[in-house]
Amino acid sequence: MSASNDRPAVWARLDVPAGLGLGTLIADLDGFRLEGSETVADQRDRFSSRFTVRADLAWVTSEVRVEVLSERGAQVLELIRRGEHWRLDGRPAPSLSGCVDVDVAATPLTNTLPIRRLGLQPGEFRDIPVVWIDVPSLQVRRVVQRYTRLGSAEGRERYEYSDSEHGAFALTVDNDGLVVDYQGLATRVS
Repeated sequence: MSASNDRPAVWARLDVPAGLGLGTLIADLDGFRLEGSETVADQRDRFSSRFTVRADLAWVTSEVRVEVLSERGAQVLELIRRGEHWRLDGRPAPSLSGCVDVDVAATPLTNTLPIRRLGLQPGEFRDIPVVWIDVPSLQVRRVVQRYTRLGSAEGRERYEYSDSEHGAFALTVDNDGLVVDYQGLATRVS
């Protein structure tokens, strides 16, 4: 797998009447950076989000910034990880200790982090604690997620993502570990 995309990926959201996401993986000298945005409009919510996630060379998340513009105005969330400990908007967040990955719920882009970091073989699975960030509310909580690598199909690697709150979903990924199809949430259009 290469370390960065030539151009951003674009996803159409399947779970809302109108939603579009854009994201890219960028190789930095000391690790990787995920840059993305998402715009959603439905009866409940209308929002735009922008996020940056930084990870080291082992795909361990170190910093996250999420910005949301919604009917509640502009909001920003910042997370910084040092060792096993997280700081949320500058304050200690002990409930997140031990989490290595972050899941920005508005996008399939952050699924790349555990997929690349875990290096699972077909049939292998791993349960991992992650920092889950709800968008647009920016509520943060610890969630245990399971990633299972399935057999490949049609030249794409496949995974199953699951957690106790949202259920299980099939993912297909490209050679960079970026999601192509996320069952019920998004499909790549470019």
